[in-house]
Amino acid sequence: MDYYAGIDVSQEQSSVCVVDGSGKIVRETKVVSEPEALSRHFAELGLPIIRIGLEAGPLSQWLREGLVVTGFDVVLLETRHVRAALSAMTVKTDRKAARGIAQLLRMGWFRPVHAKSADAQATRAVLIGRKLLQAKQRDVELGIRGILRGYGLKVGEVSRGRFEARIRDLIEGHDMLATVIGAMLKARIALWGEFTRLHRTMLKIARADPVCNRLRSVPGVGALVALTYRSAVDDPGRFSRSRTVGAYFGLTPGKYQSGETDKDGGITRVGDSMVRTALYKAAYIMLTRASRFSALKGWAMGIAKRRGMKRAKVALARKLAIVLHRMWVDANAFRWSKEVAAA
Repeated sequence: MDYYAGIDVSQEQSSVCVVDGSGKIVRETKVVSEPEALSRHFAELGLPIIRIGLEAGPLSQWLREGLVVTGFDVVLLETRHVRAALSAMTVKTDRKAARGIAQLLRMGWFRPVHAKSADAQATRAVLIGRKLLQAKQRDVELGIRGILRGYGLKVGEVSRGRFEARIRDLIEGHDMLATVIGAMLKARIALWGEFTRLHRTMLKIARADPVCNRLRSVPGVGALVALTYRSAVDDPGRFSRSRTVGAYFGLTPGKYQSGETDKDGGITRVGDSMVRTALYKAAYIMLTRASRFSALKGWAMGIAKRRGMKRAKVALARKLAIVLHRMWVDANAFRWSKEVAAA
C-alpha cells in the first residue's frame, strides 16, 4: 500500500502525519525541524512513503533539500491552495494542518511550487538584502525630515549628495538636534555604504550572466530587472507556454463569475511581488523615458490612448514577462520592429 506524509513546519518542532492510500492515519508525531531528524524519522517507520509534502515557507526549501538528498520524493505546496483547502477547519492546530496536507497529497489536490536552485537562492538573497538596506536608508531620511519639521525646519528638495550638508546647515545651533540627527546621519552613511556594496555585487552577477545580458537588450530592462526576473523564473522550461508567465506573477486580471454575476477585477497580484514591481518599473521607463521607438512600445501606446496610461503600464509589464521568457527560451535578442521579426 502507498503512504503519504504531510509536514506542518514550525521553527522548533514540526507536526508530521502519515496516511495510507485509503486516507487512514498511520502515524502522527512531532519531529525536530531539521532535515536529519525528519529523514531519520521516515526511515525508521519502514513504510513505502510515495510522497512527502510541505507548505511553502521560509524553512521549507531547506528541509526539502535535506529530504531529497536522502532519497525521498518531496514537494512544496502552494500556500494559497493549502490555506483555502484547510479554511473549513473550525479549530486550526499544527496537528490538523499536517493531516490536511497529507490528505491533499493523497488526493492530488495541490499545486507544487518550484524549488529554486542554489544560484537562484543566492541571487535572491543579494536582491532582498539590497532592497532592505535601500528601504531602511529611506526610512532614516524620512525620519530626519519628520523630526526637523517639528522644529519648523524644512529640508525641501535636495539631492542625495547634498542631503547631509543641508541637514547640518539646518541643525546648526541646536545642541539636542545635533546629537540626535548626527547619530541618524551616521546610520544613513553606514546604510548607504553597505547598500552600494550589495548593489555592485548585483551588477557584477548580472554582467557575468549571459541570460541577463540578453534580457537587458530590452529597453527599460536594466541589470536589476533582468536579475530579479532571472532568479524568480530560474528554469524557463517549467513554463510550457510563455503567455502563462504573466499570470504566474499576478499580472492578469481577476474574474468573479457566479450565476448572473460576471465581474472583471484588477490584476490578481499573486506570485512574486518583487518581479511584479520590477516589470512595472521597466514598463514605466519604456513608455516615458526610452528614446528609441519599438513595436512593443507602439503597442502599449495604443492601449494608453484607449484605456489610459496606468492600464497600459500594467499591460506592458505583463507583455514584458512574456517577451523576456521567449527571448530566454529562444536565445534571441530583443526585436525592435515587426519587420525584423518577419525577416
